[in-house]
Order: sequence, then structure tokens, then C-alpha cells
Amino acid sequence: MGTNAKTKVAIIGAGQSGLQIGMGLLKNGFEVTIINNRTAEEVANGRVMSSQFMFDMAIQNERDLGIEFWEGTCPPGESLGLALANPEKEGEKVFEWVGNLDKIGMAVDQRVKFPRWMDEFEKMGGNLVIADADVAYMDKLSQENDLVLVCAGKGDIVRMFERDDEKCMYDQPMRALALTYVTGMTPNENPGVRFNLIPGVGEYFVFPAYTTSGPCEIMVFEGIPGGPMDCWQDVKTPEEHLAKSLEIIERFVPWEYERCKNVKLTDDNGRIAGRFAPTVRKPVCTLPSGNHVLGVADVVVVNDPITGQGSNNASKCAKIYLESIIANQGKAYDAAWMQKTFDAYWDYAENVSLWTNTLLGPPPPHILNLLGAASEMQSIADMFANNFSDPQGFFPWWLNPDLTGKLIEEHAQAATA
Repeated sequence: MGTNAKTKVAIIGAGQSGLQIGMGLLKNGFEVTIINNRTAEEVANGRVMSSQFMFDMAIQNERDLGIEFWEGTCPPGESLGLALANPEKEGEKVFEWVGNLDKIGMAVDQRVKFPRWMDEFEKMGGNLVIADADVAYMDKLSQENDLVLVCAGKGDIVRMFERDDEKCMYDQPMRALALTYVTGMTPNENPGVRFNLIPGVGEYFVFPAYTTSGPCEIMVFEGIPGGPMDCWQDVKTPEEHLAKSLEIIERFVPWEYERCKNVKLTDDNGRIAGRFAPTVRKPVCTLPSGNHVLGVADVVVVNDPITGQGSNNASKCAKIYLESIIANQGKAYDAAWMQKTFDAYWDYAENVSLWTNTLLGPPPPHILNLLGAASEMQSIADMFANNFSDPQGFFPWWLNPDLTGKLIEEHAQAATA
């Protein structure tokens, strides 16, 4: 690479991490090509992709790059609340609380966000190519660029990255998942995420968002496999999907159903159902030529959506990778650098994965105690809510009953001081 030549980076996948890294690199004088298998128009007119509620720490990464375009338009999430359903009496709750977020969170439909970002990327001088990237295509890219990043978190391309058994807690899906985007829901006084824990059945959470037609609410269903919320296999039409959503809510969380009397789907594509296993993969993939490509975000660490960290993790991974790429400019982006860059992300993501994975099993007594204490002490509710922005705040006490007990004690003492 000549001293005056721009460093060339190819990115496969125009999603949260790919576009965020791509625009960040353009701002730092890199030559960037993003390869995506759909046009901006196809993304905008396609099926919803995720629930993507983002907390402040992740949104700040977008503000720092000047690519946060929806504050003031997207309905703000100002709180995070939790209700525990009674395992012995269907339709009743044991307790409920609402924690206040220090800074707002937002959920912008990726059908709105990504097309806008794709357009912005091109305006900034980026090269957007619409193509399917197979192994041969990646090999060609690796010979033409200083670095190739794989940011496409789904499909055959991901399977090229080897599963890291040592870092995986599960080898099968732990939830049957479904999303339903709706309008017409009665808003909460203190808008934000409402999380409902239904022992033996699964979880239901809901929050305000912004979609292609404007403000909406996103319903997220997490059914324990084989349980009564694992019920989407025979649902074929948009009407059936909405009806099934409301049937679940009315049966298991009737207090949420009160808000749903007038809901309608935002559009026929405002729904999705499926399942996947939480997985960690080795970050460096060796191509037939011997060249290497680096996996990013969901390609290397994909968590169950139960803690709403998917887009947040993608943003944080993008920030760490972006800084590492810039710092290494002029040197080789070799396999050792790739591993080191992933390791810097794993330093953050390891605890997030652990926290998420523990929530997929029945909550241990010390966590149920903490959740109960949050219904009596606002400071615990607020702490719990704000830790979703940076889940490292749940450690080290999350896994330790003694430390959790001490934490509850400290909040109780502060409340009476």
C-alpha cells in the first residue's frame, strides 16, 4: 500500500454495524465499499427484521458520527417496567414496577433506518454494491481490499464462521420468537419498555417505536419451546398473526390486553416469527485463497432478544471495530489483528451474553428477591432499568446471591437514611 493510497475496506451487509462502521471509516478518509443483497427500496418495502430498542449508550455512538436522525421524531422510551405473572394463577400478577431511564431509548424500524443510512453512505462517497456475496465473491474482495468485514448476520455466509463451543451456553433455540408491529395501542403515562415475565410460558414485552407509517408499538413474544406460547407454526396470514398475538396477551397478561382493544397491524409486513440458538462464533474466517475476513456483531455473537441487546451490541461492536481499524491504518489487517479486535469486543460482550443466557432459564431465588425489592424501592427499579444501557452494571452481583443481598440492603439503608 503506497503512502498516499487510501486504505480500502469492503463490508458485507448494510445493517446496524456495517453501515455504522462504513460511514465512520468514510469520515476518517478510508475508501469503503458496502455489499448488500437488497436495495434500499427493497429493505424499506420488506418484512420487519427485528425489534431494535436502543438505549442511550448505543444511540450515543450514532450521535458521535452524526448519523442519528430520528430523535424528536421517534417516540421516546423514558422507562423500563417489569411485571411478574403469577405461576399458580393464570392472568394475575405477583408484582409490577417501573424504573425511570436517565436518558431516553428509541426503537426505529430498520426499514426506516437502513435505507436512510444507505443513502447517506453514498452521499458521503461510499460505494454501495447490490449483490449476493458468496465465498468466491469474498475471495475476490479480499484480494482487492486491505480488509473485508462480514456484517451479514443471517444466511449461508454466517455458517462459514466456526462455532466457538467454549463460549456457547446453548446449542438449540431457547425461545419461539415473534414480533408484531401495531398502531392504536393505548399509551402508558410513562412511555417505555414493559417487560412481562410469565413463568413456565415465556416473556412478552412491548414498547413505543417509529415505523414506515409513523409512531407505533412493537410487541415481542418469547415462548418457551413446547409451551403454550410456542404457537406460531400454523399462523400464515397477517390477520392470523395479529389474532394470535392478542389471544396470547389476553390469556397470560390481561393487564396488557387492556391497552390493546383497538390495535391494528402497521402493515402486512409488520410481523415476523422464527427461532435461533444463541451462538458465539470464532471471528476469523479463512477463505480458499488463504486470505482472512473478520466477522462483526451478530456474525460472531448472537444473543436471544430477551434482553433487547441485539442492535445495542451491534452498535457497540461497530464502535470498537471502527476505532481498531483506524488505529491500525498503514499496518496489516492480518488474522492476529482480527482476533485482537474481536477480543476487545468480547471483553464487553461476554457479560452481556452471560446475563442474557441466564435469563433464558428460570430466575434463581436471589434474582426474584431483587425483582421483588424493585417493586418496593424505586432506586432498585431505576438501577435495573438503566443497566440495560450498559449491562456490565449487573456484574459482579448478578450471579452471586450474597452480593445481590448486600445490594438490596444498601438500597434499603439509603432509602431510610
